[in-house]
Amino acid sequence: MTNMPRTESEWAEKLSPEQYQVLRKAGTEPPFTGKYLDTKTEGTYLCAGCGEELFSSDTKYESGSGWPSFYEALKPERIDESRDVSHGMTRTEVRCANCGGHLGHLFDDGPNPTGLRYCINSASLDLESSE
Repeated sequence: MTNMPRTESEWAEKLSPEQYQVLRKAGTEPPFTGKYLDTKTEGTYLCAGCGEELFSSDTKYESGSGWPSFYEALKPERIDESRDVSHGMTRTEVRCANCGGHLGHLFDDGPNPTGLRYCINSASLDLESSE
């Protein structure tokens, strides 16, 4: 993971309180509340921390989980994966490989063609519309 050279106070100044809690403190927004949950706008989803291009609207789907879900990352090397054993379960945490920001979790219950579900907090994303 290549962390961007920012102090925590610089991150807190750059990000909204919700973005800071999710991206820097590995928080989770409440289900069914994120601004991108029902978004159908075509474009590219960027890391809200550093602007790295992470997901395409072409791979976004409605999982019913309460968070925006994608079946594929734009480029796998832009996502860091690690084992997360918090909250009494084992999951795969996903972070932005560029800035280290917490994005959400990865599950293997997604649709074809990958079978993956990147369950991502809206607060960790910015949408660059192509419309």
